[in-house]
Amino acid sequence: MNDRPVAFVTGASRGIGKACSVYLARAGFDVAVSARTVQEGEQREHSSTVKSSDTSPLPGSLSSTAALVAEAGAEAMVVAADLLDDASLGAAAATVLERWGRVDVLVNNGRYIGPGHMDRLLDTPIELLDRHLRANCLAPLVLTKAFLPQMIERGSGTIVNITSASGYADPTSAAGDGGWGMGYGISKGAFHRVAGFLAVEHGDHGIRAFNVQPGYISTERIAQDMARFGFEDNGEPPEVIGAVVAWLATDSEAATLSGTNIEAQFFCHERGLLPGWEGPKPNTHAISYDLSGAILADKEAQLLAQSAGE
Repeated sequence: MNDRPVAFVTGASRGIGKACSVYLARAGFDVAVSARTVQEGEQREHSSTVKSSDTSPLPGSLSSTAALVAEAGAEAMVVAADLLDDASLGAAAATVLERWGRVDVLVNNGRYIGPGHMDRLLDTPIELLDRHLRANCLAPLVLTKAFLPQMIERGSGTIVNITSASGYADPTSAAGDGGWGMGYGISKGAFHRVAGFLAVEHGDHGIRAFNVQPGYISTERIAQDMARFGFEDNGEPPEVIGAVVAWLATDSEAATLSGTNIEAQFFCHERGLLPGWEGPKPNTHAISYDLSGAILADKEAQLLAQSAGE
């Protein structure tokens, strides 16, 4: 059993998930870190297109993130799981609850990595669209259902869903030319609806739920994989999202935002959550709304949608 608050973070081997884990550790949480890559140098498919294969190792691992959590003064638990394997998710959740007795904050950050992400519809087998939906929307629900009962019993809990502007905005270019595949967009669109439902169904039980839209963030995978699809490694640091998630998990004001979408870069900048960071780059956030709420976006705005949870 654990007397300290506990966070569970998916996609924690690198990128946004690693940053969230470290910032939650600094905020006083012990952290269960989950992803597929346990040790540095592991190989698995991470090509974004059906047209080629890429199993070269990506930087980052759960072991490395766990070491950073420990350096921040918190305890880390490594619980490897695959978003496409419900049994592994259930086992990871059960392990944390058995050993630590609680999860106070769930960060659903991990997403599907693999072919179909940067393919056009006619090139994408239906089974790859299914993988996107299962990993990006249904897997977070598996974990949410695993942790909600003990949150409700305790009368408090926070669920943070790392979403994407692709869930509510269309690309201005097709996949391969600077846009993204339909599987990513439709799965993030479905996922974007979850936080609002949780706030309505369980707000009276002390549950807070948030969408966090990262915008364009530079991660290890962006640097290694995405230039050939038209995405330069010129985004903002993952620490921006880590700082926002830690604030949502700890600040009493966050309760007033439950069920809403947080545009993380602007939120972080406006509240000064990351000292020394100058804020979103000019002309990278040109999303506006007409009176009917329709989204109007230019090319640079669409780049915000390529969030990089891993």
